[in-house]
Amino acid sequence: MNPAASGILRRLSPRILPALVFCLLPFGAANAQPAVEARLAPKSLLLDGASAGARLVVVGERGHVLVSADGGVSWKQARVPVRALLTAVHMHDARIGWAVGHDAVILRTEDGGLTWRVAHHAPEEERPLLDIWFRDERVGFAVGAYGYFLATSDGGRTWKPRTIDKDDFHLNAIVPAGPSRLFIAGEAGAIYRSDDGGGAWRKLPSPYTGSWFSALPLDADRLLLLGLRGSMFRSENGGESWTQVSTRTKATLTGALLVKPGLLLVTGLEGALLVSRDGGRSVSTDAVFRPLTSRLGISKALALSGGGVLLLGEFGAKRLPGTR
Repeated sequence: MNPAASGILRRLSPRILPALVFCLLPFGAANAQPAVEARLAPKSLLLDGASAGARLVVVGERGHVLVSADGGVSWKQARVPVRALLTAVHMHDARIGWAVGHDAVILRTEDGGLTWRVAHHAPEEERPLLDIWFRDERVGFAVGAYGYFLATSDGGRTWKPRTIDKDDFHLNAIVPAGPSRLFIAGEAGAIYRSDDGGGAWRKLPSPYTGSWFSALPLDADRLLLLGLRGSMFRSENGGESWTQVSTRTKATLTGALLVKPGLLLVTGLEGALLVSRDGGRSVSTDAVFRPLTSRLGISKALALSGGGVLLLGEFGAKRLPGTR
């Protein structure tokens, strides 16, 4: 597929899609400027977050990175050297982490998300990075638009491009499932699996030709896939076969979170919040987790140490009550 021929159409995706956020933003010089401190940053578009020890680190539009030490009650804006839309963040521990976004930018922090430096930046390629994951402090992978796949073995100081498929489908999310198994959820029904820690990849049979935006491994073999038009499927054998889960919604599903054993939360656009208490075999609305009345898109849910849940999306960051 030719990026030049399909780029404009693909960028018309909805604003909140957790990985595939192709806003018509300028590339290059403007995004290379430092992010501006903004009082309303916690209420701006936020796409992803991660725990860094006792802290939370979340990322979003205009290079915003926010850090909370009190479970999302208050936020401190980090010092970030770019204004590009940041799509994903991964924290290895309480200090070291990485974030990715538009302009093929990769940022690295060594102080728990308070300050960041550029580890990779290629605005001329016009291929956003959409997710990042590290196996340890040195080995990691970043994935993105048009089959973009980067690998590092030195903690993100240098990155090497790789090709995992002849097709140039967007690679929207990369998730681990056990010590050596990884999955990538992608565009046009593409789903890939690596059984050697990211060295070799195999395209799996897909139950749906629409895009996948998230995957949640429950263990090395059990996996949930979530995507367009309320599509949710479950596999018991590492993605070799699939069973559809009825969601009774046409809202695009953006992610799933295991809140605690026996309680799984599924998020989506239009404020969609679905709950499963049987490992993802079925989902429904719930008295505790109700759809947002604003119907604003949800991009991510994070479990809080006190038992609550933090939602990220078009509304910024929103805490939900604790669970019992």
